[in-house]
Amino acid sequence: MEVGEEDVVLPDGRTVEGFLWVRTRDFAIVVPVTERDEIVMVRSYKHGTRNVSLSLPAGYIEEGEDPLATAKRELKEETGYKAEAWSSLGRYVVDGNYGVATEHVFLARGAREVTAPDSGDLEEIQVLRVPRVEIPTLLSRGEVAQLSSAAALGLALVELGETVSRSGLKDWRPTGEGRRTRRDRRLVRYGPSRSVSGSIGTPSFITA
Repeated sequence: MEVGEEDVVLPDGRTVEGFLWVRTRDFAIVVPVTERDEIVMVRSYKHGTRNVSLSLPAGYIEEGEDPLATAKRELKEETGYKAEAWSSLGRYVVDGNYGVATEHVFLARGAREVTAPDSGDLEEIQVLRVPRVEIPTLLSRGEVAQLSSAAALGLALVELGETVSRSGLKDWRPTGEGRRTRRDRRLVRYGPSRSVSGSIGTPSFITA
């Protein structure tokens, strides 16, 4: 991580002295969609959120590496899945003031399990297949704690043709002569695709 400061000259000629900037590594994140219209996600502990929550496969971009190559590598390492069709959902600066990093978002269609996960991380991970219809409900319940994953899921839902309301209900975009149809609500419980470890606990930590 790098932290620095710079003087910023405003359009009216005034100068803001000592404006801070923060720089970490750029990363790629994947929204994998199976042929059964499920989103492949992982459940794990993240120390930044201090809890266990759902997130998408993601990882830092190595020096000189193409973001798409990073996305494909992380999908296979974290979940054991590969995908047939890939498309970019854009690149976004994490913090509008300080910069921090750039998030590269990818949609991966036709995701299928090809091997066991092998992320090489110390964290315990469970791989889940979540029906796409349930994603807005998970978001509204706060089960996706990381902004990077929440934003990527929202972008994917828009790309896949759904609009999301605050209540978690999904409306199809207008079709035909401006008609709008609503998908019937149904509760679908999601389960693990492959469990890397039995249970996932929250480790204790010391706050300075």
